Amino acid sequence: MNSGLSRKINTMLPLLDEKQKRIFLALEANELGHGGVKIIHEISGVSQTTIIRGKKELSETVNNGRIRKPGGGRKKLTQKYADIKKEIEKIVADKTYGNPENPLTWTTKSLRNLKEHLQSKGYEINHDTVGKILKELGYSLQQNRKMLQLGESHPDRDEQFNFINRKSSEFIGQNQPVISVDTKKKELVGNFMSGGAEYSQKKIPTFVLDHDFPIKGLGKVAPYGIYDISKNEGFVNLGISHDTSEFAVESILRWWQTLGVNTYPTAQKLYINCDGGGSNDSRRRLWKKQLQDFANITQLEVHVSHFPPGTSKWNKIEHKMFCFISKNWRGKPLVSVEAIINLISSTTTSKGLKIVCIEDKNHYALGTVVTDEEFDAINIVREDFHGNWNYAIFPIK
Repeated sequence: MNSGLSRKINTMLPLLDEKQKRIFLALEANELGHGGVKIIHEISGVSQTTIIRGKKELSETVNNGRIRKPGGGRKKLTQKYADIKKEIEKIVADKTYGNPENPLTWTTKSLRNLKEHLQSKGYEINHDTVGKILKELGYSLQQNRKMLQLGESHPDRDEQFNFINRKSSEFIGQNQPVISVDTKKKELVGNFMSGGAEYSQKKIPTFVLDHDFPIKGLGKVAPYGIYDISKNEGFVNLGISHDTSEFAVESILRWWQTLGVNTYPTAQKLYINCDGGGSNDSRRRLWKKQLQDFANITQLEVHVSHFPPGTSKWNKIEHKMFCFISKNWRGKPLVSVEAIINLISSTTTSKGLKIVCIEDKNHYALGTVVTDEEFDAINIVREDFHGNWNYAIFPIK
């Protein structure tokens, strides 16, 4: 037996590296059982200490499933390049409509372009790793087609986004509130079909009405949302009347009185980011008059920036709050106002989003006219850059 084992060992040892020799001899010693280490030592000439060490390594490999010792192997890229995250964020900044604290965190640069740029600066990195780091930084890669809009984009579109981002950073740095506002599409109240699906017993779906006509006494609701950009908190004023400028500003006032004044007790001004149409239309006189009333009540300077035409999909509230509300109630019939409030209020995300929702029972009339005298009395100051999009309304004391 020993002669055969001797030939086997003498044949194998020259083919193995040091660690492999230890593991191989340890395996043979284990096969022999008691006294195996001494027998293998005598045949191979390898010290018993080395064979015992091999047995220990063999045991660790079997028990832990590891090939290397803890801490062995290639270091993480973020350990190799301590500044890699800052470098990536610096590169995407020129092509990013904002940053994690500002209204937009989307980048149009491809991962491979970013990888090539980093490699040209001496970083050994692949595009998959670039993607992982961007995700950690809060960025999301968008296909180019997502950046297109119907018709010609406004020539000052990018500069308007830069203006919004700079001003948002300034306000947030001073601990002054920056909010994104919009009205979610109106929803029918009642046992109607709701898009999406949810789990239920097989072949036992939830039955809903076979038509989508408003039910008398239930009607529709208009959820006007306010999203606090720096705090990741939302507020929804659930209107049961018309979506007017009066309703929009009342919603902002309710947010301020419910959440804002407690979150920002020393605030002196408020920055509102919104679309250029709808109830907060940049050309609507009633919107500005109502903001004047809001400023007078709260004694806040109200700064407003509207997104350029055709860019409402970049409104922060759309992809930070409204989309999660829609996911939360998918497949659930919106049977009552109370059910809608509960569904909105229970919407959360892994990043800690919280939403307060209340019902607004007020009636808001259509066609309210603001006279020239009323409009001229608004204490408004327009920015030099696109004063129709960027302006501030100051309290009248």
